Amino acid sequence: MKKGILFDLDGTLWDSSANVIEAWNKCIAEQSALGLKFTRDQMKSYMGKTLEDIADIMFPMLAKAERLSLINKCIDEEQNYLLTHRSYIFPEEEQVLEELHKEYFLAVVSNCQDGYIELFLDQCGFGRLFSDYECAGRTGLDKGDNIRLVAERNGLDQCTYVGDTALDGEAARKAGVRFIHAAYGFGSPTDFDARITSISELPSALMRV
Repeated sequence: MKKGILFDLDGTLWDSSANVIEAWNKCIAEQSALGLKFTRDQMKSYMGKTLEDIADIMFPMLAKAERLSLINKCIDEEQNYLLTHRSYIFPEEEQVLEELHKEYFLAVVSNCQDGYIELFLDQCGFGRLFSDYECAGRTGLDKGDNIRLVAERNGLDQCTYVGDTALDGEAARKAGVRFIHAAYGFGSPTDFDARITSISELPSALMRV
């Protein structure tokens, strides 16, 4: 039996919110006359959503095309900023992934833009442990469909999705896979098969679901 663990990225495998909000605020100040400045807590609440949804939340005063144009400029600024600014990796993460890699197929599935997962894999130093990844920015699909896509194309007989938000739980249910809530992240879902307060608890949680 081929068993897989698919991971959300933001709030589950790393926290880039401090760097991302720095880059976005710089872009908004330079590329618009809105006079807006967002906080790190706000950015954490946006993470996990699609870029279009984030643009709707952040810039409701702009026409749709203007929202999308500004959010895409923010993304370009973010990508450049993250190249030279390291984001937070959770304690014991590498050791846990090393252990799981011996038994499970590991992959990342996120609602992020194309290129963001690759940046994480390059920066974290243990990208060798992940055998696949997918995102909304590359396929145009929602997270549930991307989870199913990765599971099917890799022939996974058993699959678990690990994420931190209610949207992650909904995506796992849509894909028909088990969901483990990473409670150390950004969200508070109520529907999950297991809950962990640190990534070090993941191996034991997998034994229970």
